[in-house]
Amino acid sequence: MRHAELEHVLRAASRIVHQRDFLIVGSAAILASFDDDVLPVAATRSDEADLAPYDDPDGAKSMEIEGSLGQGSMFHGTFGYYADGVDFTTAITPAGWQGRLVAFETPGSEEGRGMCLEPHDLAAAKLAAGREKDYEFVTALLDAGLINIDVLAERVAGLPRERVLPGFLLRAERFIERRRPGA
Repeated sequence: MRHAELEHVLRAASRIVHQRDFLIVGSAAILASFDDDVLPVAATRSDEADLAPYDDPDGAKSMEIEGSLGQGSMFHGTFGYYADGVDFTTAITPAGWQGRLVAFETPGSEEGRGMCLEPHDLAAAKLAAGREKDYEFVTALLDAGLINIDVLAERVAGLPRERVLPGFLLRAERFIERRRPGA
């Protein structure tokens, strides 16, 4: 996903659920911190934005987003990208993540605003998810010098142990150790 696409998704979601603010927890969150031209291809490959509406206690707004803008929707078919309606518990995030959110608020997003995971929090959440595409995403950010391995290690250490599968946590820790200089 690119900046213009996230702007479009936020505009559409905002109009559909009559709300301004959305938490963005997936890979599209990286767009709040870096311009398109500095992001590696692996960091912009996804064609989805994971949006969690604020003030959505019963999940109805997330379902509305999913139905109108989700995978397989007319929106997706027309534009080639889509929004997944998620909630605040979708991503496994490190302690203190709320205080490090980065706003994605541009003229192109009009009334929509994304509150995005900070890049190291996002990378830690990706490692907690444990999928190969998530490791490729984190590797691309490290290789481009966009995140710091020591900060990433701190954030992985701050993940809630009770929510991360033990094997995934061990894999993440080993990945970080192999990526440290001199390893």
